[in-house]
Amino acid sequence: MPAGFLQISPTLSIPDDELVERFVRASGAGGQNVNKVATAVELRFDVAGSPSLPEVLRSRLLARRDRRLTDAGVLVIDAQRFRTQDRNRQDARERLAGIIAAGLSVPKPRLATRPSRASKLRRLDAKKSRGQIKRNRNARDWD
Repeated sequence: MPAGFLQISPTLSIPDDELVERFVRASGAGGQNVNKVATAVELRFDVAGSPSLPEVLRSRLLARRDRRLTDAGVLVIDAQRFRTQDRNRQDARERLAGIIAAGLSVPKPRLATRPSRASKLRRLDAKKSRGQIKRNRNARDWD
């Protein structure tokens, strides 16, 4: 991996100057250390304004309904899984690379299909037999 770049695929990499990292205190349990050290990382990447992303990939990433994506098209990743700042930073970068790499693959279009005649008959037979079982229960109550 070349220094100063986040490698997504062999053909796509993002320069570090497009990534904004902010170090904050982690939430949750952790004793005295959690209140003193800013180990959590908030990584921001402007998907909408990045010159590194191809236009098709950008539109695919912006079209996803992801709660980490702001209205302005900025992807925000919070990493606080680990105790050290360096490991959280690495985790956030790996997760960003995973999200962008997932956008590289083109989703297969869904083909509309219809149920076969045999499957329709099986469904109707199952409904009839279930109804018969229930009718038999009712008949027993009156005896």
